[in-house]
Amino acid sequence: MNTLIKGTLQKRPSLFDDEWIRKHANASLAACPIHITDAVAPQSEGGPHDYYSNGDYWWPNPDTTDGLPYIRRDGESNPGNFDSHRMFLRSMRTHVANLAAAYVISADEAYAQKAIQMLCEFFLDEATKMNPHLLYAQAIPGICSGRGIGIIDTLHLIDVPAAIEALQASPSMTKEIYLGLKQWFSDYLVWMSTHENGIEEMNADNNHGVCWFVQAAAFARFTGNEDMLSFCRQRYKELILPDQMALDGSFPRELARTKPYGYAIFVLDNMVTLCHILSTPEDNLWTYELPDGRGIAKGLSYLFPYMKDKASWPYPPDVEHFDGWPAKVSLLLFAGLALEQEDFIELWMSLDPDPSDMEVRRNIAIRQPLLWLR
Repeated sequence: MNTLIKGTLQKRPSLFDDEWIRKHANASLAACPIHITDAVAPQSEGGPHDYYSNGDYWWPNPDTTDGLPYIRRDGESNPGNFDSHRMFLRSMRTHVANLAAAYVISADEAYAQKAIQMLCEFFLDEATKMNPHLLYAQAIPGICSGRGIGIIDTLHLIDVPAAIEALQASPSMTKEIYLGLKQWFSDYLVWMSTHENGIEEMNADNNHGVCWFVQAAAFARFTGNEDMLSFCRQRYKELILPDQMALDGSFPRELARTKPYGYAIFVLDNMVTLCHILSTPEDNLWTYELPDGRGIAKGLSYLFPYMKDKASWPYPPDVEHFDGWPAKVSLLLFAGLALEQEDFIELWMSLDPDPSDMEVRRNIAIRQPLLWLR
């Protein structure tokens, strides 16, 4: 748990709804284990253990007989694209997080056993495991077999190390399994920080770069990679914050998109997660500011009024999924605790934890914030 919010959390013992946690965990308890090998991507240049997806906003070319090369329509997701592996990964994450959260509040070994089974079959078992790379993520038919931008597809995996740590108390989490899972995430972190696709995404100047660092920080903390954690702190201060945040606390590159409201929430949610993961008593990103006053508090002061009163949003509504926002994103909880902002926490508690819009659900990286506050 982040020591900077420990005292504040102890004053708020009723933040989490045990009944909601158990309901979702019981559904996950009845679910079948999920494997990346359960669906074959016909256009993938990889094998059955290699993750594959298509770029969201790419569509068949209406001017060619075979539809190639695909063309881009920003903000409009193509429902015909291959997304089975993306859904598998998200579902596995959700089940594991649900089960781990229920194990934390109940110590019921059945939850731990099922979560650990799912982890083993997705990450470790030779017949069903996912390989620790994203060479073929967000491919564009007729243009490329995979892109660095695809690394955002594994953003949901940041919940998994938090769940693994919560499951350590279970006798089912053997040393062999625990070390095997650590090795998988260590291998993936090496790939995403050394392969050209990963380096390209690391240097992205919008939410994609932020999400690369969120993943790198989460996986580095889990695997004990202090050098990577220091690198993430440095880049947050020296590049991400000065390059992406405007003087008023907004993120202009996200506001310029066709879905400015959703992207504004998404990028700030991940900036807050960075502060949560990386802050220490000696290096507190919650209070860090550039000389001109830009910092996470400035970003929150800009967006919070529009999350509280969506009707005041000064930009056009998003072309898709506008009605699904705001939802119960962890930025409000983490920032509310760290900065002792009761109004943030009150809004977080009032929002829907189970949005029906699948795109909104996709853009919520943390399913069970309880796991992040232990």
